[in-house]
Amino acid sequence: MLKIADKEFASRLLLGTGKYPSFDIQREAVAVSEAEILTFAVRRMNIFEASQPNFLEQLDLKKYTLLPNTAGAKTAEEAVRIARLAKASGLCDMIKVEVIGCSRSLLPDPVETLKASEMLLEEGFIVLPYTSDDVVLARRLEELGVHAIMPGASPIGSGQGILNPLNLSFIIEQSKVPVIIDAGIGSPSDAALAMELGADGVLLNTAVSAASDPVKMASAMKLAIEAGRLGYEAGRIQKKDYGVASSPGEGMMTT
Repeated sequence: MLKIADKEFASRLLLGTGKYPSFDIQREAVAVSEAEILTFAVRRMNIFEASQPNFLEQLDLKKYTLLPNTAGAKTAEEAVRIARLAKASGLCDMIKVEVIGCSRSLLPDPVETLKASEMLLEEGFIVLPYTSDDVVLARRLEELGVHAIMPGASPIGSGQGILNPLNLSFIIEQSKVPVIIDAGIGSPSDAALAMELGADGVLLNTAVSAASDPVKMASAMKLAIEAGRLGYEAGRIQKKDYGVASSPGEGMMTT
């Protein structure tokens, strides 16, 4: 069970809702993924104008928890304004803090992310900041009181998978709040590895929406995350330099 603040979720897959080929494919992918948390960029969707079609109208919102994000913000102040807009819509009191510091790499701005998180916590939001895999920054954010840490596996939408498993493992080891790997996941094996490292969940979008078959990929990601979590809980064997017989040597028949 994934617990964020006072909310509990059976699924550990958080799914983005952008860039699908059609609303029908998006709706089907969301359904087969069994994700309970859906994220979307507030600035890319008119959530107040009924005449403008958007994905919210295509789903039974009673089944999902919405996680608006502050994508497009370049400063803490911008992120806070976007978060307030999302809250005013009555959609959810959770917010994914996303403050981009580099337009080319799309890597997050650590200083502005920290500042925005502090401001939003003071306003009573459930705060989930998207960060780099900076171990110290993750600790500072947790000390502020954020409700989850969301380090990227690699740059947003790059599909490069997990580039720095060591730093992610350090973040997971030190954190007392959920760690949700966010950004850069490209394949089910990437998602499974994230969970095997001990992550509490995975947030992804492009890996599904830009796949040749988004619906099949959504199903694959769901299974990969479930398998990775089970593998982590089961505890993998230690790696050894040499082969070790899988059958016991004692009691063998001699000739």
